[in-house]
Order: sequence, then structure tokens, then C-alpha cells
Amino acid sequence: MTIAGGSLRRRLLVGILVPVLLVIALNSYSLYTGALAAANTAYDRTLLASAKVIGDQLDVDGYDERAQLRATVPYSALEAFEADNRSRMVYRVSDLQGHLVSGYGDLRFWQGTLPTHGPYAALVDFYDDRYADRTVRVAVLLQPVSSANGRAMAVIQVAETLELRRTLAQQILLGTLLRQALLVAVIAVVVVLVVQFVTRPVRHLSRELEARPEGDLTPIATGGAPREVQPLVDATNAVMTRLAHLLDNQKRFVRDTAHQLRTPLAVLKVQVQSALRGDVEPAQALGEINATVERATALANQMLSLAKVEQLRQQPGAEVSDFALVARVIAIELSPLIANKDIDFEIATVPAPIRAHDWMLTELARNLLHNAIKHTRSGAPLTVRLSVDRGFAVLVIADSGPGIAAELQPRLFQPFSAGDVMSGSGLGLAICQEIVRALGGTIQLDNRIEHGRVAGLDATVRLPLAENAS
Repeated sequence: MTIAGGSLRRRLLVGILVPVLLVIALNSYSLYTGALAAANTAYDRTLLASAKVIGDQLDVDGYDERAQLRATVPYSALEAFEADNRSRMVYRVSDLQGHLVSGYGDLRFWQGTLPTHGPYAALVDFYDDRYADRTVRVAVLLQPVSSANGRAMAVIQVAETLELRRTLAQQILLGTLLRQALLVAVIAVVVVLVVQFVTRPVRHLSRELEARPEGDLTPIATGGAPREVQPLVDATNAVMTRLAHLLDNQKRFVRDTAHQLRTPLAVLKVQVQSALRGDVEPAQALGEINATVERATALANQMLSLAKVEQLRQQPGAEVSDFALVARVIAIELSPLIANKDIDFEIATVPAPIRAHDWMLTELARNLLHNAIKHTRSGAPLTVRLSVDRGFAVLVIADSGPGIAAELQPRLFQPFSAGDVMSGSGLGLAICQEIVRALGGTIQLDNRIEHGRVAGLDATVRLPLAENAS
């Protein structure tokens, strides 16, 4: 599993501020364009008012094509509409054919069309143009002119340079950006403070873990943890519990190995020294050494098996195995021992799918059946039954041995608890119990009473069946 690096606070800041900045940028653009449109509308109204003032100064002689327009418009008439000395206003009065009546002849005659649905009741149009190598905004007014001596239509154009509009646009943009920058700064400060406050439990948890002494795997207290941090705390506690369990098993394995192997090794050393001195015959010495080595080997193998159970417990993805097939294979494997004691052996099984590592089921069946063969009297019956009961596979191995003594019952599944009845290293039943626990089942040993006396021992194992197994 790979966990990407980086600061959680930085990620939160980026995750919060980037969308906020995008929204603020869009909002700033919207505010700026809206304010600029409103300013343009206000200045366009000024141009229209100037055109109307000029229209009021017009006179006409004649009608229609014979009409002669006259304009007496002093430039001072436009001064009232000039906001300051940075901008300049010019005008042109023409007839419908474009003939100049008054004003500036180098201002190009209007060639456009009136808008279908304009914002004003008057016949007016607005457009951008060039005048004296400068960009200007032009208002066009089609003004009907009438007098006692005639009637005609005048085309009045009033143009204004854009310095004032650009200055206003810059002021609007600067004001908008300053306000939005202040807003971003406030949001950033609030986010930093909130993130600092929200991540305080995580930092506290980190400091608590760092301050722990080596080997301290006790669970973390979950009382003051926020609800969002609770899954992290629970997962950490689960990992620490598993680690503690693994360390305990490792310590126990090392301790038991050192304790249990010390005796056979000491015996083996004495036997070798005795053989070297010639205290016993070579054949007898080799026989004794061989027996000691076999006991030590069996003990080491069983201790490794006990450790392997824990190793397999931590490995997910076990396959589904048929417990019935495993039991029959083990019965065939141990058939020479059964035949050597002339045991009346019987086995009856039904399919029982178990999700487990095959080694676990094999080791479980081998240990239980081997113990049963060991303690069954020669010629006596030994029965193996495997059935299915309410979602569990039930394995019962019934021998004809002496059963379990009452004083041995409390420590039956403890390692190295071999007694008079269960001879050997005392690890077989401990291995069986660990396997059954790892598979979520149960195991129990009960004396079988017939006619008021112990007729044998029943070893009963219950393991959950694999789900959705065919």
C-alpha cells in the first residue's frame, strides 16, 4: 500500500482555496463587466443628451429633398457634457444623404442601421469608431426637424474619446480586485485557523504515539477523538493489537524453544560424551542418540507447526478445501499405524467445504487421528465421523482409550502439558486448538461413558462452512 506524501493542512488549504479563488475570479469578472456596462450606459446617455441639445438648435427651409438644414451650434454647447479635460467631444450634423451641415467633416458619416429594439424611444444608435487616430464612442440621433418654412430629417453624430471611460474602467477593476483580494485574505486566514483547530486531534495523537516508550502497544484512548478521526484510531488500535499478538507469539516461541530444546540437547551431549569414553557399547550408544535426536526433531517440528499456524492466520485469501477429502487422505496416510495395532477402524464423511489453508486442515486431522490411534487398544474400535450441522462441519474422532484424567482436564490444551495419558511433547492438542481458533471453530475432548465406565475419548471439532461454496 502506498500513501502519498504532503501536508494534510496544505491539502486542505489547496482544496478549499482553489475553488474559492475560482469563484472569486468569476465573480470579479462578472462585477467588473457589469460595472463597466453600467458606466458605458451612463456615458452613452451623456452622448445622447448632447445630440438632443444639438438637435434643438437646428432649423430647416424647404420640404423633403429640397429641404435645407441650418445649424447654429456653438462648441460651448458641448462643454456642459465634458467631464474633464482628458476627454474630447466632437459632433457632425448631416442630412440623410450624408451632406455636412455643421460640425467636423473628418468625423465619418454614419453608415449603420438603427437597432430593432433599442433601449431608447428616440431613433438612436451607438457604435465605436476612429477619429484622428483615436478610438471614439459615437452616438447617432435621427432628429426630425420642422419649421414654418419646411421639414426634414437630420443625422446628428456626437463622438467622445475614451480616456475617461478607460480611467473609470481601471478604477472599477482596481476597486473590485482590492475588495476580492481582501476577501481572499480573510478566507485564507479563517481557513488556516480552522484547519489548525480541526487537525489538532491528529497532532495530539501523533505526539502521544511519539512519546510512547518502545514496545508499548496498548490501545489508544478514543474518548476525545472526533468522529472523523475515530476510524483512524480504531484502525491503529487494530494494527497495534495484531502487532502485540504477533510479538507475544514470537516471545513465547523463543522462550519455549529455548526451554524445551535445552533438555534433549543436554541429554544428547551426555550420551555423546559417554559413547566417546566407552561407557556403553557403540550400538547401544547410537541407539540412545538416535532416540534422543528423534524426540528433539519431533519437538522442533511441532513447535514450528505451532508457529506456522499464527503465520497462516495473518495470510488472507485462503482457498476452499473439502474437509472430508482431507480426513480420508490422512486416514490412508496413517493406515500402517492402524493396521499395526489391528484397530477396528471406521470412517464416514460427507462433503464439507471449509475456507482454510490446506495445511491447517491436514495438520488438525493428522494430530487428532494420530493421538486417537496412539491411545486406542489393539483390536478396539476407532471411528471417524464427519457431518454437517447448521452451517458447521462437525468432525468426531472416537477412540477406545483410557480417556482423560480429571486432574489433566483444566490444562489439556496448554503447550507442553503432556501427562500420563497424553504422552509425547504436549504440543499436539495446542496446535489443534490454535488451528481451530484461527478458523473460527471450537474443539473439545469428552470422555465417553458406557455402562458406567470410561469407554474412550471423543474429540469433537466444529468448523464453519465456507459461504457460497458449491
